[in-house]
Amino acid sequence: MTLRLGILGAARIAPAACIKPARRTDGVEVVAVAARDQAKAQAFAAKHSIPTVHASYDDLLADDKVDAVYNPLPNGLHGRWTLAALEAGKHVLCEKPFTANAEEARVVAAAAAASDLVVFEAFHYRYHPLMGAALDTLASGEIGQLQRVETSMCIPLPMLNDIRYNLSLAGGATMDIGCYAIHLWRSLSGIEPTVVSASAKTLRPGIDRAMFAELTGPDGMTGTMRCALLSARLLSLRARVVGSDGELKLFNPLGPHVAHSLKVESPRGTRKETFSKTTTYTFQMEAFRDAVVEGAPFPTTPEDAIRTMEIIDAIYVAAGLGVREPTA
Repeated sequence: MTLRLGILGAARIAPAACIKPARRTDGVEVVAVAARDQAKAQAFAAKHSIPTVHASYDDLLADDKVDAVYNPLPNGLHGRWTLAALEAGKHVLCEKPFTANAEEARVVAAAAAASDLVVFEAFHYRYHPLMGAALDTLASGEIGQLQRVETSMCIPLPMLNDIRYNLSLAGGATMDIGCYAIHLWRSLSGIEPTVVSASAKTLRPGIDRAMFAELTGPDGMTGTMRCALLSARLLSLRARVVGSDGELKLFNPLGPHVAHSLKVESPRGTRKETFSKTTTYTFQMEAFRDAVVEGAPFPTTPEDAIRTMEIIDAIYVAAGLGVREPTA
C-alpha cells in the first residue's frame, strides 16, 4: 500500500522533515495540506506539488484519502491536533516536543493506546545509523560502566519574534532544541534522570533563550544538559559519555548528512567512525512507514514522550520558569 500523508500547517520544517523524505521513501506520498491561511496553503502546495489543499485542519482530517498526518504545528497545539487526528482515525507523525507538558502527553498517550493507530514522536536523529552505532557501543560494554553523560544542543536563532520565543505557544529553548538534548541524554544513558538543578537565561518573562541543568541517576551517575537558541555559545551539537573504562563522543547527531563523527576511547584503543550521509529525516520516514504498514516497533512512542516531557517540566520548575501550557 501507499501511505498517504496530509500536513497540518505550511510550516518551514515540513519540506525537510516530511515532503523531501516522503519522495525518497518507497510507499509514501504527501497528498494534502491545510493551513490557517488558505492562500498560504495554496502557495505551499503549488511550490511542493501537493495535489490537494483543504480549507481547514478539520477538513484535512475528514479526508478519507489521507491515512496519516504530519503535525508540525506550534508546540502548544501538538496535543490538541494529535488528539483530533486520532479521533479522525489517522496515524500521526508529531513533531517534537510531543505536547506542551507531561500531563498533556499522558492524555495523548492514553488516546493512542486506546486506538490501533501509530503515534510517533519525530525525534529523527534516533533513526540514523550514527545513533544506532553509539547505542550498540554503549550496550557492548566497550567503555565500561557508564558514569557520566553530557549533552549540548546550541544553535543560533536571532529572530526574536519567532514562535519559538512565544510563551502562549509553549515556546522556549528547552522546548525547542533542548528537548533533543534531553532525549539524547535519556537515550545514551538508558535511565530516567532526576533534575538536581537548572538555571535559565531568559529573553522575556517565562521564555528561556538558554538553559543548563544538572542531572543524576542511579549508582552515582551524573550529567548535564545544555541548550540555547540565543547565547554566546553559538553552535554546539555534541554528547559525551564517560565510562569506567573509556569514553564516547558524538558530534552532530541532528544533522549527520552535513558532518558527524563517533569517537570511542577504550582499552582497545581509539577509533573514529562516520556513517551514511542520508538525512535523519529519511530514516525516520522509513521507520514511520514500517510502523504503520507493517506494525514494526519504534522507540519514539507516546510512552517515551511522557518521560521526556516529565524532565522538561522538572527543568522548567527547577529554573523557576514554570511548566508550559497548551495553547488556548
